Amino acid sequence: MTPDEYCQDKTAKSGSSFYYSFMFLPEAQRKAITAVYAFCREVDDVVDECHDTDIARTKLSWWRAEIASTFDGKPNHPVCQALVGITKDFNLPKEHFLEMIDGMEMDLEKNRYATFAELNLYCYRVASIVGLMAAEIFGFKDRNTLEYAHNLGLAFQLTNILRDVKEDAELGRIYLPQDELAKFSLNEQDILENRCSDNMKQLLDFQAKRANEYYDKAFSLLPEADRYSQRTGIIMANIYRTVLHAIEKDSCQVLKQRASLSPLRKLWIAWRTARNEKSRHKKISHA
Repeated sequence: MTPDEYCQDKTAKSGSSFYYSFMFLPEAQRKAITAVYAFCREVDDVVDECHDTDIARTKLSWWRAEIASTFDGKPNHPVCQALVGITKDFNLPKEHFLEMIDGMEMDLEKNRYATFAELNLYCYRVASIVGLMAAEIFGFKDRNTLEYAHNLGLAFQLTNILRDVKEDAELGRIYLPQDELAKFSLNEQDILENRCSDNMKQLLDFQAKRANEYYDKAFSLLPEADRYSQRTGIIMANIYRTVLHAIEKDSCQVLKQRASLSPLRKLWIAWRTARNEKSRHKKISHA
C-alpha cells in the first residue's frame, strides 16, 4: 500500500462527511486534503483509543517528532510520507500540524470547559487549523478567505460537539461550557443521565443557534472570487448544516443517540452542492 493509498483508506474508513466533499476535487488537491485529514484521524485516534493518559501523551510526542522529521524530509509514517511534498506544494506550515496536536492533547488535560472562551481555543486548534490548511489547498485570492475558513472550522466543531453530546459524555467529556449549563439551571448530571427538560432544550437550542451564527459569519466573509475554489468547504458545510437542522427539530435527541445522515444522503448533498456551485461560477464568469 502506497502512502497515498494508506491516507485514502484511513479517510474512507472514518465514515466522515468530509470524505464525500473530497470526491469533487482535482487529483492533486484531493490527495493533499486526504493526507491532511488522515493525519487528523491518526492523532485524534491516539486520544480516543488510548485509555492510558501517559501512553497517549507519549504517542502525541512521537507525532510531534514525526512532524519535525516530515519537514526535514525524513518521515517514517505513511501519512507523513504522503505529506512531505504536499506541505511544500500547498504552503502548509509546520506550526499548524503542531497546534493541531496541542488541541488533541487538551483532551488529555481537560474534560470540562468553564466558559466558551476556553472552548473556543480548543475548537480553533482541532478544527479551525484544519480549515486554514484546507483553504490553502483549495486556493484563494483574497485573504478574507482565511477568516471564512477559521469561522467555518468553528462552526463544524460546534456542530460536532452538539451532535456527540451523548457519546462524549460516555467518554467522560462534557464540552458544553459549565457557565452555560448554570445559566439554564442545569448541571452535568442532567447530561450524564439524559434528562430532557425545557431547560435542557433551551440549552441545546442555544448551542445550535451559536453554531448557525458561525456558519453565517463564515459565509459572510467568503469573497465571491474565491467561492468556487472553496466549493469543497461549501459541500462540507451543507452536509454538516443538514445534520444541525435535523438536531434543531428535536434537540433532546442528542441525549439519546448521535444524529447522522446516511451515506446516500451525504452523497446527494455533495453532488447537488457541487452542481449548484459550478452553475453559479459559470454565471458569474460570463456576466
